Amino acid sequence: MRPTLEHGSIEKEARNPSGAPIPPNRPAPDAGDPGSRSLSSRASSDEDDTPDEPRPLTRAEAQALSQRLGSESPWRVLKLQAGVGCVVAVLAGAWAGESALWSALWGAGVIVVPGAVMARGIGRRLPGGSPSAGVVSFLVWEFVKIALSVVLLLLAVKVVQPLSWLALLVGLVVCAKVNWVLLLLGWWRSRGT
Repeated sequence: MRPTLEHGSIEKEARNPSGAPIPPNRPAPDAGDPGSRSLSSRASSDEDDTPDEPRPLTRAEAQALSQRLGSESPWRVLKLQAGVGCVVAVLAGAWAGESALWSALWGAGVIVVPGAVMARGIGRRLPGGSPSAGVVSFLVWEFVKIALSVVLLLLAVKVVQPLSWLALLVGLVVCAKVNWVLLLLGWWRSRGT
């Protein structure tokens, strides 16, 4: 900043962060304003603000994190879905007859069978598999799961006679939502600890 002579005293001319002088009718930037810091203070604070490089977890840290977060086995979820599907089918059969029982059971199967196929396919790992191969494997098995679900829905018309669409949809939807109940229960348990 160059000194200017005004009213017989030496004053510094106010400048904005870009270095251009501020007109006399505008106030100088506030010292607390982040844009008013000098370049040297910006450079030193930028060096302090850089995050540390992430480091890989040790085996003990990874196990502790896994225990703290918890995880649900896909087989446990599938067993619970199958059990809930059977309960829904029995209730539907008691309420609306044998056709509702078989329709609700078929609806539960539309969720459980493709889920089991996907869990089995993803569970088989090839030795030396890369992370990208794992993602591709997941996508392929997800596609197989969806295709199998569609095929089972289309077969319901021919296999289950007479078909109760309402019972089939109730069994399908209730089984599909069981995993959300497990997630909410796990979240609730983790908040309590």
